[in-house]
Amino acid sequence: MNAPPRSFHVKSFGCQMNAYDGTRMAEMLEAEGMTATDEATQADLVVLNTCHIRERAAEKVYSDIGRLKRADGSTPMIAVAGCVAQAEGAEIPRRAPTVDIVVGPQAYHRLPAMVAAVTAGARAIDTDMPALSKFAQLPVRRRQGPSAFLTVQEGCDKFCTYCVVPYTRGAEISRPWAQVMDEARALVDAGAREITLLGQNVNAWTGTDGRGLAGGLDGLIAELDRLPGLERIRYTTSHPNDMTQGLIDAHRDVGKLMPFLHLPVQAGSDRILKAMNRSHTRDSYLRILDRVRAARPDIAISGDFIVGFPGETDADFAATLDLVRQVGHAQAYSFKYSARPGTPAATLDGAVPESVMDERLHALQALIWEQATAFNAATVGRRTRILIERDGRKPGQRIGKSPWLQSVHLDTDAPIGAMLDVEIVSAGPNSVGGAALL
Repeated sequence: MNAPPRSFHVKSFGCQMNAYDGTRMAEMLEAEGMTATDEATQADLVVLNTCHIRERAAEKVYSDIGRLKRADGSTPMIAVAGCVAQAEGAEIPRRAPTVDIVVGPQAYHRLPAMVAAVTAGARAIDTDMPALSKFAQLPVRRRQGPSAFLTVQEGCDKFCTYCVVPYTRGAEISRPWAQVMDEARALVDAGAREITLLGQNVNAWTGTDGRGLAGGLDGLIAELDRLPGLERIRYTTSHPNDMTQGLIDAHRDVGKLMPFLHLPVQAGSDRILKAMNRSHTRDSYLRILDRVRAARPDIAISGDFIVGFPGETDADFAATLDLVRQVGHAQAYSFKYSARPGTPAATLDGAVPESVMDERLHALQALIWEQATAFNAATVGRRTRILIERDGRKPGQRIGKSPWLQSVHLDTDAPIGAMLDVEIVSAGPNSVGGAALL
C-alpha cells in the first residue's frame, strides 16, 4: 500500500487537443483533492500527456521518464497518457518499470480510479477506446481564463497515409449537441470570453439540436453565437473535404465567428496529395479558399505543410511553393516528413535525403515568414477589438489576441479578460503592436 498522492504535475505535448485533455486531467485530479505543482520533481504524481505525431515521439517519452528520478533515487508515481500511451500500451512499463499508469486519450476519465489502484499496490493500464463516455464523467468547468478550448469531435476516418491519428484516437465521432452546449455555458460562467472548438477534423462534427434537427458545425456555431457572455468563436483543425458551404457562410453571417481559418493542405502537388490519400486536389483546395474569401474578404488563412514525403521531387516541392504564393498565409506550420510506424507511408520507397528535406523546409519557412510579415504589416493602421489574455514581459504591458489571431502587445491597465478597442501601430513576423483607443 502506497501513500496516496497529494500533489501532481501534468506535462502536455503536441496539439491543442492534448492541451485540452491535459487541462481536463488536471481538473479531475484537483477534484480528488490533489494540488497542482509547477515542478515535476516536487510532485507525488506526474502525468506525461504525450503526442505521437513527431518523429521519435516514444523515445522522447522514455527520456522524460528517466529525468523524473529525484536526487535520493526515488521517483514520483508516473502516468503516461495520450497517443504514445495508446500506441505503445503495455510496452511502456516493460521498457520503463518506473511507470505506474498507462492511459490512452479515450480513457483518461478513469485516471483517478487508476491512481487509486496504484496506491493499493497495482499497476494500471487502460487503452480502451469507448465512444466518448469520458466527457460525461469529467468535472464541471469552474475556473477558466479568457480563452478556452472545447473538444467537440475526436478521431479521424480520413486515413492519410502519413498519420497515426486514426490508430491512436480512433474513428471520427462527435460529442452530442447538448453536452457541448452545457460545457460551453460552464466555460463562460467560469470566465471564458472566447471558445475555440477542437477536433482532429472539427468541421466533420454533426449533431442533433434541442428541436431534433440534425446539423453540422455551422449550426453549432450559430447556437454558440446566441450564448450570452461569449464574445468570440474559433475552430480548428479542419479538413478541406468537410468545408461545407454552410460553414463558409457562417464566416459571413455569424458575428462572433472570428475571421481566421486553419485549413491544412500538406502539399501543392496533386501527385503527392494522392500518395498522401488527402482526397482533395490542389485546385479543389484553392477553390474552397476562393469561396471562403468571397464570404469573408478579410479572413486570415493558416495551413499545414509536410516537406520530403516519400517520392517528392524538386518539381513537386516547387508546386508546393507555388501554392503558398497563390494562397498568401497569415501563418502556417511546416514540418519535415517523418515515418510513423504502422502507417502506409512508412513502407513507401523514395525516401528523400535529410539534407534535401532541410533545404526544402528552410525555403518553405522563409516564404511563410515573408507572407506572415506582410500580413501583419498590412494590418498597421487598422482599428479593431482585442481580447486581453495575459501580462506581457515588460511592466505595464498586456498581450491580447486580434480577430485574426495575432498577438497584440500594448501598454494598458485593462484587466485580463477585457475586450479593448485598439489601433495596430507596428508589426513584425510573429506579433503586432497596438495602442488603446480612448
